[in-house]
Amino acid sequence: MKKTGAFLVRHALEQLGVRYTFGIPGVHNTEIYDQLNESAQITPVLVTHEGGGAFMADALSRTGDSIGTLVIVPAAGMTHALSGIGEAFLAGIPMLVISGGTRRDTGRHYQLHQIDQGRVLDGIVKAYHLADSHTAIIPTLYEAYETATRGEPGPVFVEVPVEVQMFRGVVDALPPYVPSAPASNFSPDAIRRAVDLLTQAEHPGVFVGWGAVDAASQTARLAELLVAPVSTTLQGLSAFSAGHPFHTGFGFGPSSVPASQQAFAACDCLLAVGARFGELGTGSYGLPVPETLIHIDINPAVFNKNYPATVTIEGDACEVLTHLVREVEARGWSSPRQGEALTDLIQTAKEAYIGEWRSARKDDVVSPGYFFGSLREQLDDDAIIVLDDGKHTFLAVELFPVRRPRHFISPTDFNCMGYAVPASIGAKLGNSTKQVAAIVGDGAFLMTGLELLTASTYDAGVMVFVFHDGELGQIARFQQVPLKRKTCTVLGNLDVEGVAIATGAHFVAMKDDSQIDAAIGEAVEVSGRGQPVLVDVNIDYSKRTMLTRGVMKTTLSRFPTAEKMRFIGRAIKRHATG
Repeated sequence: MKKTGAFLVRHALEQLGVRYTFGIPGVHNTEIYDQLNESAQITPVLVTHEGGGAFMADALSRTGDSIGTLVIVPAAGMTHALSGIGEAFLAGIPMLVISGGTRRDTGRHYQLHQIDQGRVLDGIVKAYHLADSHTAIIPTLYEAYETATRGEPGPVFVEVPVEVQMFRGVVDALPPYVPSAPASNFSPDAIRRAVDLLTQAEHPGVFVGWGAVDAASQTARLAELLVAPVSTTLQGLSAFSAGHPFHTGFGFGPSSVPASQQAFAACDCLLAVGARFGELGTGSYGLPVPETLIHIDINPAVFNKNYPATVTIEGDACEVLTHLVREVEARGWSSPRQGEALTDLIQTAKEAYIGEWRSARKDDVVSPGYFFGSLREQLDDDAIIVLDDGKHTFLAVELFPVRRPRHFISPTDFNCMGYAVPASIGAKLGNSTKQVAAIVGDGAFLMTGLELLTASTYDAGVMVFVFHDGELGQIARFQQVPLKRKTCTVLGNLDVEGVAIATGAHFVAMKDDSQIDAAIGEAVEVSGRGQPVLVDVNIDYSKRTMLTRGVMKTTLSRFPTAEKMRFIGRAIKRHATG
């Protein structure tokens, strides 16, 4: 049979269960977009910038039931999308990126958009494919999907030259997608050795990352058998419910909340699952990881990178944790520790810390403690929270309890500002019946806030809370403390209401603590009707989070003595003399 390459792309995407694509049409992908328009399954979403489209695709993969997919033009479309592609690559998020390609049948050079995309993409995608024939398109896209979703997931890029899209070619069949069976390759001996160490330890602890986000029930069961506290990485905050009595919070070192510090104080055996011990997840490598470390991850390359492991187990978190639970149960072992004592310690520490953030209500700014308390109270349990990169990130991590897996997402290792607004749109499109709330600093909002036009166009009723302090808050803080200066971190005068008017979003102002409940209630009500809501939050950033304090202390402690004294002396002098 004869089919155009564009038709074959559409067929493959439908077989893979794709429901949305994100991107901008151009001369090198018009035929693909024409075919997407014919699909009863796929909705092509026009974005204002390919970078925003990539963040939407990333969020759809993190929170939805299909893979986030980009359809972009080559060259500029690809480079615009690189921030979102890089975020997915370092975070381990599956993504399909389909790009048009310049013609290869004319012999012409210096065509519009003609660059070697594979060379540019090297190091930021799991794989790059050139589907330069009709017979290659379907198997290439199926292979790309498996590469993107198997092992440690990530983005895969497929380039389809424009003449292959436009013209018909002979193909033998239109095969359905049949997934291959994933392989299991961990040893029973490693399982037994891990259980030996966990049951022999006096104070075991569990540390989970995004790699364990689909293994929350297995993690809970193992923690209950061991009577062990559970903490998470930043990206993996939703991997263990804050509603579980053994949940302590993010991290467990000097950058963590008191519940984590206290519950893990005597930890002598740590089980880490789907966590890479990256800079953010460890509070600038300040975690007091015990000598006995059991490390489980689907990617063996992460083992022994920052902390040496006693036992390493390569495998899927759900499968490995299931085997650990079975081994513990088969032994009939019972923990000598009392669950009530651990629960009381954690609960008392959590309540005391939240109390520190909820003193007298203020009439000139919005207090983070009261804001996040009201947000949690008014949102559904299955609401999806989307963060950006900034000072608000650490406030949310410490003050907002997350109760469902995959219902909290944020940029982490790539740590790209501008993530939250477009990502909230992708999450909402993939979860139309759930509330989606984005929290973003004003600096990050300036980068991608115009994507709210996309939300209005597609009736994506997201709530966007802009923490508005007029500066790049986190970096400004890191400048102010040691340098008593704020260089290039003070923003221009942002009219948030003007952006709402320009994009069709409903505007709400939140000026002080007395307006918190009503403003959030209005955002919930209006967004429920399918209109995006933009809330201008006059946030109080005066109190530092544990993470900010811990990271600054940890980082300074590693300075050479002479340089440490120079930094401290300079800070004292500048704060004393101005």
